[in-house]
Amino acid sequence: MTEELRGRRVAILAADGVEQVELDQPRAALEDAGARVELLSTHRGEIQAMNHDIDKGDRYPVEREVADAAVDDYDALVLPGGTINPDNLRRDAAAVGFVRDFVGSGRPVGAICHGPWTLVEADVVRGRRLTSFFSIRTDLRNAGGEVLDEEVVVDGNLVTSRQPGDLPAFTGKLVELIAAAEPAART
Repeated sequence: MTEELRGRRVAILAADGVEQVELDQPRAALEDAGARVELLSTHRGEIQAMNHDIDKGDRYPVEREVADAAVDDYDALVLPGGTINPDNLRRDAAAVGFVRDFVGSGRPVGAICHGPWTLVEADVVRGRRLTSFFSIRTDLRNAGGEVLDEEVVVDGNLVTSRQPGDLPAFTGKLVELIAAAEPAART
């Protein structure tokens, strides 16, 4: 454990249908760096992860409902993908508002694969450079983003990647960005 994120709190916002590897690997990397990670979702109980959108994966306990979460409670936010997950998130007003406010806070936000769909719904893509899974790049462009085909793209407080194969680069940049950012002032 490197401890470079000791004392930092990171929210992972996910719903049913989250791509399991895109939840597990960032969570492990953040925890290995010393962060306390909390799973937020649109409902209490558990969420069902998927493998390649087809096969059921593990179930994960929700630690806090996003409607009850405050942006100021966290130093960073992670939006994993999976096709179903961001589609569920973008239909939830509390989730969309949380993402909009978090991006606006200037704190680090990481989104991978289909995760940027939630950024589109939160209307925070305009004028930003980012990447995603190839099938949603038109949505990002239509929302005013500049889309690049790179394994990881950093634009200010936003870190994005294309797919699970980019997870090592994604998690590395995410940890680096969080470590360099000012910690959230907690009340």
